[in-house]
Amino acid sequence: MLTPENTKRILVLGIGNILWADEGFGVRAVEELHRRYAVPDNVTVLDGGTQGLYLVKFLEEADCLIVFDAMDFGLPPGQLRLVRDDEVPKFTAARKMSLHQTGFQEVLSAADLLGRCPRELALIGCQPLDLEDWGGPLTAPVRGQITPAIGLARELLAQWGSPAKRRTTSLPESERLLANDIDHRNYEMRTRPV
Repeated sequence: MLTPENTKRILVLGIGNILWADEGFGVRAVEELHRRYAVPDNVTVLDGGTQGLYLVKFLEEADCLIVFDAMDFGLPPGQLRLVRDDEVPKFTAARKMSLHQTGFQEVLSAADLLGRCPRELALIGCQPLDLEDWGGPLTAPVRGQITPAIGLARELLAQWGSPAKRRTTSLPESERLLANDIDHRNYEMRTRPV
């Protein structure tokens, strides 16, 4: 059981742009984590989208950070990679695929300069297949990695003393991370070919 003395403030962040096919992996992964699992009060689950430096204030408040993102590791499409601690900044700047990744490197740097970068970092990256399908859905290899990515995040949360618990009832629509038909199910229904 967590006490105020040993409670880590944990941020689980999904970044990316849902309008560019696999670029939306991070947002879709954090959205699905939130839909399926309840987390303790010391854990914040956040759709960071493409907010860039606006995210610094959230990092400043966190002791531990998990980031879901589409990353070009040069691997086969859909392959996951977990990167930890000092290695994370190297990968967020390794190859630019979109403006948000450059922005996230700046977010980490800004939080570090302020002396308030999370002590523990974990990047759960998925190798994209398609980043050019404007308005398109996640590709099958990337969509298939959402559940395994959530599994990695749950392992990290458990290691940090804040396990996620499977929801026993459906999440009310009023508590979804994304609304206005841009949530994964509604958006994919509109963009997938019939």
